[in-house]
Amino acid sequence: MAIFKLSLFCFLSLVFVKCSSPSANNSPEENLKTNKSMEIKDYTPSYISLHKEGVLKKRGKELWDRMESCDLCPRNCGVNRLEGERGFCKANSDLEVASATPHYGEEPELVGRGGSGTIFFTNCALLCVFCINSEISQGGAGRKYSIEDLADMMIALQKRGCHNINFVTPTHYSPHIVLALDKAVEKGLKVPTVYNTCGWEKPDVLKYLDGIIDIYLTDFKYGCNEKAGKYSIGAYDYVDYAQKAHLEIQRQVGTAKKDQKTGLMQKGLMIRHLVMPNNVACSKEVMEWIAENLPKNTYINIMSQYTPVFKAPNYPDISRRITREEYREAIKSAEEAGLTNIQTQGYR
Repeated sequence: MAIFKLSLFCFLSLVFVKCSSPSANNSPEENLKTNKSMEIKDYTPSYISLHKEGVLKKRGKELWDRMESCDLCPRNCGVNRLEGERGFCKANSDLEVASATPHYGEEPELVGRGGSGTIFFTNCALLCVFCINSEISQGGAGRKYSIEDLADMMIALQKRGCHNINFVTPTHYSPHIVLALDKAVEKGLKVPTVYNTCGWEKPDVLKYLDGIIDIYLTDFKYGCNEKAGKYSIGAYDYVDYAQKAHLEIQRQVGTAKKDQKTGLMQKGLMIRHLVMPNNVACSKEVMEWIAENLPKNTYINIMSQYTPVFKAPNYPDISRRITREEYREAIKSAEEAGLTNIQTQGYR
């Protein structure tokens, strides 16, 4: 999930509004010209060859068919989204998008000079009570678009100089994404794709994305199921699914490595962990599992910006910001576990 809350004024009607700029002194045209020097020249996403082989269309159709008794996420609610029924995520088969814009609040390795081309999808199945994007994830903010529209959004973001296409909260729209990618390749899409997920994923669904997604930007929200079920309503199996999902993702894309010339990420797993007050996220357990089951140099961004928004004030343990000491403890846990690629934010 993306770190920063989007303004709802960034809604699109296939006209892409730039919410922020890498330089206040440059026009969009000047920024786009500058961005060209940052493009990755020697990386060709494998989704291009999968398109030529007809794999994208085939997998997209198979994912689409799973919406008839939807089991795309761990809720396994079984509703017929193809007939208009809405599941826990509040989505049916209509594609709903809140915004598509160059975004500069993501990790530096994704942003570069041109920004990460984020497409924020409406709705979410995890139902976090502290969600910073609750208007979009649980409030239904967004508009309906076609598969063709989604492909055009990708192309427009690439033309704006974005270094990647960043699918935010994508799980329930994975069929739409794969089918739209198939069309976008025909239109010239060639930048890396980012699957920006809460980490609560089914490995069998992720396998459809093998070779299609270049970078997985995952949240590893909790290290204990009890807290997960309380603060992400009913997700008492979060840890089990997140662990299996990260193993599958590691198999697909490996450890994240950035291009030495540009500093941009090309492929791999990037993990985020949001430190929460009163150790609600069970941070030590998260760090220890990563260190024991993934490479020690796995990219892990330990985030400090927890804010008690949405329904969080109703839950005493998470109704405040974190302390400096709580953040330091999370970093210490990562270091003691032997992790070597730790990204931090403030409070040091």
